[in-house]
Amino acid sequence: MDQIPEQALDWFRAGKGAALATVVETWGSAPRRVGAMLAVSGEGELVGSVSGGCVEGAVITEAFEVLEEGGSRILTYGVSDDDAFAVGLACGGTIRILLEPVGLENGLPEDHLAALCEARAERRPVAHVIDTQTWERRLEGFETHEEKFRADRSAFLEDGTTFVAIHNPPLRMMVVGAVHIAQALLPMARIAGYDPVIIDPRPAFAAENRFPGERILEDYPDEVLTREGIDTRTALVLLTHDPKIDDPALVLGLRSDAFYIGALGSTRTHAKRVKRLEGQGFSEAEIGRIHAPVGLDIGAAGPAEIAVSIMGEITRVLRKGA
Repeated sequence: MDQIPEQALDWFRAGKGAALATVVETWGSAPRRVGAMLAVSGEGELVGSVSGGCVEGAVITEAFEVLEEGGSRILTYGVSDDDAFAVGLACGGTIRILLEPVGLENGLPEDHLAALCEARAERRPVAHVIDTQTWERRLEGFETHEEKFRADRSAFLEDGTTFVAIHNPPLRMMVVGAVHIAQALLPMARIAGYDPVIIDPRPAFAAENRFPGERILEDYPDEVLTREGIDTRTALVLLTHDPKIDDPALVLGLRSDAFYIGALGSTRTHAKRVKRLEGQGFSEAEIGRIHAPVGLDIGAAGPAEIAVSIMGEITRVLRKGA
């Protein structure tokens, strides 16, 4: 996860002063999406980006002004097609940027920024909500802006003045079973922006040469998942076919806020799995959270295609819900 708000807080507490710039609207082919951030210290240090070319320079100049004068402001930058590429706003793009000085009048209060950073550190989805007319601010959770959190989409509300900046924890994928499908799935997950972990207590499977460069935890999944935690940004994928390994992980997954739980196995295998879970007291609705057989029904044949189907299903659930 980027550390832009955290760096701004550190600069402020070090007495350097800090301002946060956030892209709040774009038109055309602006180079950064809504929600992109840039932090500027009073000594000219930078982290993050809101655009490119001279736009960054203009934002920095404005940041120095708000650090002197106080007060948040909305900046608007546009460029004609003729000189668009020279400043990084391709194809005549236009952007609006919210600029907030930390700890100054009508700026971003230190305690608000600290609470935002705390939520991010704890992997809690949090929205920084600001009324751009009154400059009142509040933090809100996943349940208030579920659609925006699922889409990772910061945006103005329908009133046109209240901006919601979405701060999601990084995506994680816990893959139980270091099998052939996992060998294809982990690189796909990493490309799609996940931090994948492979979990398998069997040394012959959980071998570095089978998963070069990946994080491999040679332990039983219930112990790993208890230690690592499962939250709303975690996908849990079970691939071993072995109830001794999969079932304890499923129990923890069903008791967690994981946004996706998938388990490999035929319809018949899953029916047996359901009976075992019912025997442990899980309801039909709780068991219904499990995607089994795992993956979209695309007629996949072979580990790579099954991995594609799993990645597609996880993406669908992440963005559209179960």
